[in-house]
Amino acid sequence: MMNITPTVKQLLIINILFFIGTQFVGEGAYDYLALFFIENAKFKGWQVLTHMFMHGGLMHIAFNMFALYSFGSALEHFWGGKKFLFFYISCGLGAALLHTGVNYYLFHNGLNTLIEAGFSKVDVFNLLNEGKIDTRWTDVLGASGIERFAGSFVSPAVGASGAIYGLLVAFAYMFPNAELALMFIPIPIKAKYFVPGLLLVDLFLGVSGKSIFGGSGGIAHFAHIGGAIIGFFMMWYWKKNQFDNNRWN
Repeated sequence: MMNITPTVKQLLIINILFFIGTQFVGEGAYDYLALFFIENAKFKGWQVLTHMFMHGGLMHIAFNMFALYSFGSALEHFWGGKKFLFFYISCGLGAALLHTGVNYYLFHNGLNTLIEAGFSKVDVFNLLNEGKIDTRWTDVLGASGIERFAGSFVSPAVGASGAIYGLLVAFAYMFPNAELALMFIPIPIKAKYFVPGLLLVDLFLGVSGKSIFGGSGGIAHFAHIGGAIIGFFMMWYWKKNQFDNNRWN
């Protein structure tokens, strides 16, 4: 097993400190540091960065930090700390961008439907910023529609998962034949099959609004996809230009 690398170690410490701190501060920490919808009154610019150091529970941070250690140390070993950190943060920002973009579409699609049904835009925003909904909205949007509409506005995003998915893509790109396994799939699967398969599951669950465990799940699937997309294009670009970086003049 590879020893933990310096930048990964520092990221682990920061994430753990954030998690412990939120246990003392409570919901106020999430109001300040989690990523809210850009039109929500609680949104602040720094949240696009701070949300990736926040986590929703012990299992959430445990899975993410284990993945950060497992894949991040291997990548930092080859890249060095600065390049690894740049990649990690970029994937986290890409996750926030796609997550926000999808939420923007879901919210405004529902908002336009409500306005066409005669509801006031100002009243809708005022209620949502108070954490409330008008029960009559359900008659217009339906049960699943109101969940996506209101949830996209009021539910904050937390976690390093988007950045972690970028690491998964980079690992599969660099070590395609490395064998990986999930706890509930004991048979090892090569990274070049494992990671795309995982992304397809996320894409399906994101589009359908379902969860493997039932209900909506509260998982930001498109944040995972966003981190993976940025990770893929960065790896592709670096691979494409590696000759230029190593040539002599």
